[in-house]
Amino acid sequence: MRLRALTAGVLASAVLLLTGCAQSVDPIERLGRKAAQRVHPNGPGAQEAYRHWGLSAPLAEAPRRAARPLTATASGLPAVVDRVRTHDRVVFVTYDDGAERDPRFVDMVRELRLPVSVFLTDSIAGPGYDHFARLRSAGASLQNHTLDHPSLRGLPYAGQRAEICGQQEKLRSRFGLRPRLFRPPYGTYDHATLRAAARCGISTLVLWRVWIGATGLRYAGGPHRLLPGDIVAVSPSETPAPSLRRRTTHLLRRIQEQGLTVARLEDYL
Repeated sequence: MRLRALTAGVLASAVLLLTGCAQSVDPIERLGRKAAQRVHPNGPGAQEAYRHWGLSAPLAEAPRRAARPLTATASGLPAVVDRVRTHDRVVFVTYDDGAERDPRFVDMVRELRLPVSVFLTDSIAGPGYDHFARLRSAGASLQNHTLDHPSLRGLPYAGQRAEICGQQEKLRSRFGLRPRLFRPPYGTYDHATLRAAARCGISTLVLWRVWIGATGLRYAGGPHRLLPGDIVAVSPSETPAPSLRRRTTHLLRRIQEQGLTVARLEDYL
């Protein structure tokens, strides 16, 4: 009886493997597959979630493209961008600091499959790094926004390097990553910033052409409408309302009205 039961178990396992139903014995492989399913733009629920988050239609899928390695300028210093030169009808949605930690925003990013980039400052985000781990698992990317959020322009090179490299180390120890993108606080920087960023492993300084605050969209220059390749900064709110979710919904509606969609910034730099 024991031999027959063992033989039956072996045969059942073989059938499962042949039919592709057996779960991988590699836990890392299983984890990677589940993460990919969560953030895949065509994953289950993507078509139903838009109404729940105040949109009139699902977000269009961004063009599929492999990530391209970031390249430095001819001088060996990081490039500085406020928009991406592309004909794809996409924009890039970014958030700063990490002061707003609404758990429902994590649900929004996950359910809408939003490929957003979040630039974190340790002294602001540090008490809530668990929240950003959840946001990362929902599909967001985490990037560098210094340790303490100083205006870098005019600071000594050593101080700027400490701010940027220090946050690289914080994010490495917390999340096991060393970001390639850096946003200087307030958008201010100088040559020392570029030198320090390069020394810390940064490939690109990311600014913005468009930002959204409590009163709607504002533009740093050029046409007062969203353009393909625009980098949009969702500014931290200084008042309880409107919430991060409401500002994001307003932005997504404007993106859709202008025939655009949201793409992952890292895929285009």
